[in-house]
Amino acid sequence: MSRESISQSISIVHPINLSHGKNAEVWDTTGKRYIDFVGGIGVLNLGHCHPGVVEAIREQATRLTHYAFNAAPHAPYIELMDRVCAFIPVDYAVSGMLTNSGAEAAENALKIVRGATGRTAVIAFDGAFHGRTLATLNLNGKVAPYKQKVGVLPGPVYHLPYPSADNDVTCAEALKAMDRLFSVEIDINDVACFIIEPVQGEGGFLALDIEFAQALRRLCDAKNILLIADEIQSGFGRTGQRFAFSRLGIEPDLILLGKSIAGGVPLGAVVGRKALLDNLPKGGLGGTYSGNPIACAAALATLDAMTDEHLQTWGSQQEAAIVRRYAAWREQQLSPYLGRLTGVGAMRGIELAHADGTPAPQQLNQLLSLARDAGLLLMPSGKSRHIIRLLAPLTTEPAVLEQGLDILEDCLKQLA
Repeated sequence: MSRESISQSISIVHPINLSHGKNAEVWDTTGKRYIDFVGGIGVLNLGHCHPGVVEAIREQATRLTHYAFNAAPHAPYIELMDRVCAFIPVDYAVSGMLTNSGAEAAENALKIVRGATGRTAVIAFDGAFHGRTLATLNLNGKVAPYKQKVGVLPGPVYHLPYPSADNDVTCAEALKAMDRLFSVEIDINDVACFIIEPVQGEGGFLALDIEFAQALRRLCDAKNILLIADEIQSGFGRTGQRFAFSRLGIEPDLILLGKSIAGGVPLGAVVGRKALLDNLPKGGLGGTYSGNPIACAAALATLDAMTDEHLQTWGSQQEAAIVRRYAAWREQQLSPYLGRLTGVGAMRGIELAHADGTPAPQQLNQLLSLARDAGLLLMPSGKSRHIIRLLAPLTTEPAVLEQGLDILEDCLKQLA
């Protein structure tokens, strides 16, 4: 099957052609079966072709396939926004808008922030990933490959170290860097917002330091700066809770949603304090496909499945299996390249590093190939592309999860 018609600027991790999937398993066009620890890069928390989502899509497709909500409202959009706002675990009144993707949610959040504050400066974090549009590129805390050859990006945007026990950056170090930023680079009174991932995805599944998160919230409150939590990858149960910010003991002002919001159908959202979402003039927000009826129906079915009980059970079971196997590998000294286990809940990364702690991206590339040949799909992450992201569906059958971890174990042994 030729790929000549596809832009060569799209990077492909696994050079296979997929045909179909079911929960945590996929098959390529040759009939080979793989256990999927990629999950569409965090899109498929409910797995491939979840029966409830499939039925909702099928039923909605017989009723209304599309209408632009800003032209004429439709019931699936209204019902979904009611459900999503009720699903957000905060104490304030919530409203929001639907988008086509997480990056589009981030773009709209920047518009909302500018309208509410009259300021333009944004502070993001090293290792961050918020999208591939021009504005979100500048938020990303990594140049290659995202910012290369695209010239001047919308701003102003400044970056701070991301403090986490997973990367050895302390709260004190991050706060010191912040003090320097406000002393040397920008007046704090010109800052519109901070944008931060409670658990970094592309950055290597790094869990945000709780002390720093709470200090950041206090600073934002004192200086009338807005706090945006990007939950595009960490949300909808990935960490065992509805959203990862809950473990931090804070409430963001705006929350970015996407990926697993609709079981694989393109959809995103920006939600938050109602006064913020209402501050732009009529027509300031919207979009032709945003909140497509079929995507809304898929999202409603997704929310039906994501009860707190289910999320806690799925998350704790998957976390326990990963932590148990990783601890055994460390005890066995399975591989000289086996580094730390990062992340929280079922959002876990496995670092590959040399004995001196330096990243081992060459071994990660070897691992990707070995695992794929053995029937396991993995996804890289981290500044040096040296951390494996474990993004198996939360609904993965325990036996399938163990089989995937068995393959990973065998492949780790073979690294050279």
